[in-house]
Amino acid sequence: MQYREVCQYYNQLESTTKRLEMTDILAELLSRLAQTTDAETMGWVIYLTQGKLYPDWTGKPEIGIAEKMAVNSIAIALGINISQVMAKVNSTGDIGVACEQLLTSKRQTALFQAPLSIQEVYESLVKIASAQGSGSADFKIRTLAGLINASTPLEARYLLRTVTSSLRLGIAEMTVIDALALAFAGGKEHRASIERGYNLTSDLGYIAGLVAFEGLKSVENVKVTVGKPIRMMAAQKLSTPEEIVEKLEGKIASEWKLDGERMQIHKNHDNITIFSRRLEKITEMYPDIVRLTKSQLNTERCIVEGEAVAVDKEDPQKLLPFQILMRRRRKYKIDEMVQQIPVAIYFFDCLFVNENDLTQKPYLIRRKQLEQIVKQSEYVRLVPAQKHSTASGVETMFRESIAQGGEGLIAKSTSAESIYRAGARSWLWVKLKESYQAQAIGPVDLVVVGAFWGRGRRAKTYGALLAAVRDEESGEFKTVCKVGTGFSDEELEQLPERLKPHLITHKDALVDSKMKADVWFKPALVFQVVGDEITRSPIHTCAFDQISPNEGLAIRFPRFDGTWRYDKSPEEATTTREIIDAYEAQIKVTK
Repeated sequence: MQYREVCQYYNQLESTTKRLEMTDILAELLSRLAQTTDAETMGWVIYLTQGKLYPDWTGKPEIGIAEKMAVNSIAIALGINISQVMAKVNSTGDIGVACEQLLTSKRQTALFQAPLSIQEVYESLVKIASAQGSGSADFKIRTLAGLINASTPLEARYLLRTVTSSLRLGIAEMTVIDALALAFAGGKEHRASIERGYNLTSDLGYIAGLVAFEGLKSVENVKVTVGKPIRMMAAQKLSTPEEIVEKLEGKIASEWKLDGERMQIHKNHDNITIFSRRLEKITEMYPDIVRLTKSQLNTERCIVEGEAVAVDKEDPQKLLPFQILMRRRRKYKIDEMVQQIPVAIYFFDCLFVNENDLTQKPYLIRRKQLEQIVKQSEYVRLVPAQKHSTASGVETMFRESIAQGGEGLIAKSTSAESIYRAGARSWLWVKLKESYQAQAIGPVDLVVVGAFWGRGRRAKTYGALLAAVRDEESGEFKTVCKVGTGFSDEELEQLPERLKPHLITHKDALVDSKMKADVWFKPALVFQVVGDEITRSPIHTCAFDQISPNEGLAIRFPRFDGTWRYDKSPEEATTTREIIDAYEAQIKVTK
């Protein structure tokens, strides 16, 4: 199977917005790949279809071609001026379509042109991504120009979109999983096994190769592996201890919810790897936690989760806010920051010890194992936890957490079914934060998908951001409000620069919006918003047609609360289901 055939399927995917049709088209592509290629190539196509070269957690360099470099490559490949290329890019608003049109109009001189193989495209892109140092920019430009020269016009469209991170297919991870189930497992009813394999490995390309060439049973037998991050379990939200006790049927262990950065730490003898909530490698940013983990985890191999919290230099028991910890997120002067901002690690879960996978074990067993392997010290601690069966017990623990600098608590089920549900937002864990009681709505974690230019004193910046929640079923981002208040003058001034890395020339294919923003962004940046209530709206797409015909749900009087969640991926944003639950709870209160 050649790259041009993959692009023909991409063209079909781009021509529809219907999720079922997209799944069917993708399933057909995957079936063809299984007939004509191998597991490695299958994985390459999965990554390329996601707009990447590897799983995010590998830490390997991504393509990293800026539009200016891509324009230079097109000009070299076609033997035309850069100004001609820019004119076409500006008129089409799409560098892929621009290259396609320019290549179509170019007189072809070659009598025979060998088709591009998937391997040739993938390996060339890897070389581009890996190039560093003096001369690397020129190497990238000329390597891409070579690919363009060998491309058909349709291949050029998707090649240029791929290298500039704007593929525009609208393919979410769950769509790929549905397609794999359809193509190789007999139907979508088997998607749970494939999804679990993905949740345990965080590698969709690997899982695709397994199910396509070794069958569903091989995916069901996937094991937790030290060094491969497990997609993190998330909690639901409730606003009172009484609701929590009712939801968890009185079988509760309350843990402090700390205002820090969640980490999944993998220990393989003396090799320590730290993954962020987004499953990015952040090991080098926290050499102090690496040292502490080596000495204070009393086992050779394990996977544990904890919360890193900034602490006072004079009093390590005093916890500092999340914003201070975020100053540790850097690539330079790391040792200096270790001295300036010391960090304590609070462990709260144990997923794997030596050769034992604990993800299917109940919470109390995992907690007991954690207590056995963690040697507590001044900077290494267990998150305080206490079993409860009453609302008053939950309330007491909640107040203790707040008094010590925490945000609230996580109430965890202690039932026999209280497994670690990798990659899921589950009612086995429930968050209770002081802000849930103080605000009508929020804070919620929304994704910036667009912006509107300001007027008056905001004329040189954005006046409001278009914010969205994530729909868990489709993987799309549904708009829920425009946020124009809560920003300081300094923050407003910085908005264009802050959002510049995510700026695109079109609405992202995964964004469902009835509103036309002045500028669009790739769904990437998460920020916290509070509001007065949730109302029905004809212009926002969150839960559209689910509550009432031709209406969605919107946050009324939304306000930025000052927090950018760089530690959260857009996939971890507040979901449509959470907004619906909050709306229904609001209706009950007013009745």
